[in-house]
Amino acid sequence: CPPRCLCPAAAPSPTLLCARTGLLAVPPSLDRGAVELRLADNFIGAVGRGDFANMSSLVHLTLSRNGLRRLAPGAFADLRALRALHLDGNRLPALSGAQLRGLASLRHLILANNQLAAIEAGAFAAFAATVEDLDLSHNNLPALPWEAVAAMASLATLTLDHNLLEKVPAGAVARLPRLARLDLTANRLRALPPVAGPPGPTLVAGGNPLHCNCELLWLRRLTEPGRLESCASPPPLAGRLLWAVPEEELACRPPAIATVTAEPAAVLEGQALRLGCAAGGDPPPALHWLGPDGRLVQNGSGRALGPEGSLELRVATLRDHGTFTCVASNAAGEAAARVHVVVLPLPVVAGAEGELEATETGPGPSDMARAGGNESRATGGGERRLVAAELTGSSSARIRWLPQRHVPGIRMFQIQYNSSLDEALVYRLLPSSSRSFLLRDLAAGREYDLCVSALYAGHTGSAGGTGSFPSARLLGCVHFVTPGPVPPGACSALPHPHFLGGPVIVVIGAAIAASVLVFILILTARYK
Repeated sequence: CPPRCLCPAAAPSPTLLCARTGLLAVPPSLDRGAVELRLADNFIGAVGRGDFANMSSLVHLTLSRNGLRRLAPGAFADLRALRALHLDGNRLPALSGAQLRGLASLRHLILANNQLAAIEAGAFAAFAATVEDLDLSHNNLPALPWEAVAAMASLATLTLDHNLLEKVPAGAVARLPRLARLDLTANRLRALPPVAGPPGPTLVAGGNPLHCNCELLWLRRLTEPGRLESCASPPPLAGRLLWAVPEEELACRPPAIATVTAEPAAVLEGQALRLGCAAGGDPPPALHWLGPDGRLVQNGSGRALGPEGSLELRVATLRDHGTFTCVASNAAGEAAARVHVVVLPLPVVAGAEGELEATETGPGPSDMARAGGNESRATGGGERRLVAAELTGSSSARIRWLPQRHVPGIRMFQIQYNSSLDEALVYRLLPSSSRSFLLRDLAAGREYDLCVSALYAGHTGSAGGTGSFPSARLLGCVHFVTPGPVPPGACSALPHPHFLGGPVIVVIGAAIAASVLVFILILTARYK
């Protein structure tokens, strides 16, 4: 029994009572066969990797109210039989994935009254299938790893009161089949996701600045007189208890789109374009965009969706020419507004190299050369494309562009391209004398969008300055598709080299054998 600890002999199993003994660290002389260990109300500021080593029989561990600030990675790795871990009343700032590693049998985890501000997604992975009681109350948590919480199939009690939570994702609670009680008291929640019931988990959510509208009708129908959920907005309902508000006053307002813009309204292919959409409603509507092809626009290397509903086209192509649709939706309905985008084809060279022809005012046919051709000629007057792509194999293509003698001071050329299935842009810088470039390591069967720009000496800095700022001039863009992979049986009819080698060797061997036989017959006939 460690000094200043009690080890009652009458206990049915080895128990170490070391609470309120003034310990500054975990005693090194612990009985490694102990089943229960109480170290509460001491001054243990850190737990090391070997403090509980080889205590594989420990079932209950209490480290409450110690001022703990640090848990070493794997500090509880040997506690495979531990079922209850009390870490409440400490000063833990965060939880990482390695600190609670090895607790495969844990059922009760108490982390209340700490200073937790962040929890990694993998912090609960070791006991996600066994934990039944999780207490994270009285911390500083603005968010939770809800995907990790939703994986706790045995969770019965989830206590999250007195935190800084602003949102509970829809469906996070519904994925907990055995949840019996959920405490969300005194957070910053303006809305609550529907909770199944009755029968269902008991929900306590008083002390939140709830926005009372039609999204809380389910809670209004579950509440009973005496509950503390109250409304903070809208102004007519502020300060009223939710159960006292008639259902007809919990209304939503359908979305209405105020403005939808395109800046600028017309661009050359390869230039940037920004679409904006502003909408109102109660609750605030979610915004998304549909492209000219009617498909949902998502984030990618050439497109970026902003949190306020904007859409940025970093490199516009002729496929972006047409009508984009902004769709706003909330619980009361949806609204849509359209904006027309004009993407003009790049200028083409007429006759002599370097002499530009005016661009057509309409969208016109694409000036991007199709894969498989050289610098293709137009059908009309001998026009040639500024940029062309020629496939040299299933994983390579040669890019060509016309000389730029009419642009003085070119320093280098820049090639920028991306695959339709790749989110990353690839850049290549080439000397100013280059007229072509061979792209290698392309993926088979994919679409590529490529643009070539000329970088040349730009304007000089402020008065008295000696530096100059480089400028870029877009020469053109090209769209091409690499051939798909060859099917496994496509070449089965052709003889393979190893198949041809066998017959050749047999024929040569037969010829040699026949020559030797003829020689022997001649010698036999001559000399009997």
